[in-house]
Amino acid sequence: MANVRFAVGIQRLIPFLGYHHVLMILIAIAIILLSLLLAGCSSSSPLIPGIFLISFYYDDYTPTYDPTQVDPGVTAAIANIVGQAMLEVRVGYFGICVNPDGGSFLCSNNATLLAEQVSVDQDPLNLIWVAETFKDEVVFPYLLIIAIVLAFITFLLLATFPGWHEEHDARTGSDIDIKPFPSRPVSQVALAHIFIASIFVLVSVLWQ
Repeated sequence: MANVRFAVGIQRLIPFLGYHHVLMILIAIAIILLSLLLAGCSSSSPLIPGIFLISFYYDDYTPTYDPTQVDPGVTAAIANIVGQAMLEVRVGYFGICVNPDGGSFLCSNNATLLAEQVSVDQDPLNLIWVAETFKDEVVFPYLLIIAIVLAFITFLLLATFPGWHEEHDARTGSDIDIKPFPSRPVSQVALAHIFIASIFVLVSVLWQ
């Protein structure tokens, strides 16, 4: 019985949903996903270390040699330096996460603080420093931040679009459903904002 009532309620609601409601839902989802992406590796909270841009880690391997290697001995030397290290470093927009021994991740926006928690044997090739350099020199989060702000403004503009409402028809004496057209200037401003936001997201994705 409850399922029937729910289905009937949905059927009554669908006719009153406008295209701008669908756009608002899509924009809200995009804002949430972009916000989660920006929050990746910013804390050690559950799931947050799993959101990252790039991961550096040590892997035990057998040195391979190739005729194109000018100095084949470097491969074996690196393998000897790495030893039994199993550290993994994940980089986010505003933080770095370190897993020294296969346990839980330690996350911080201060790479120096993370390096102090790791021994030389755990990070012989300075992957934490490499990750910090990558974050500072390559990662640029501000385009995504601007895109989120523009998308939120678009969301608010779409919320001003008129929806369905009932009016009394004096000629027929019955109630009719009417949906006025949205304001053209508001529509143009919303389109411009979401277009610029999309460009910023695209540039950020291609840049990183």
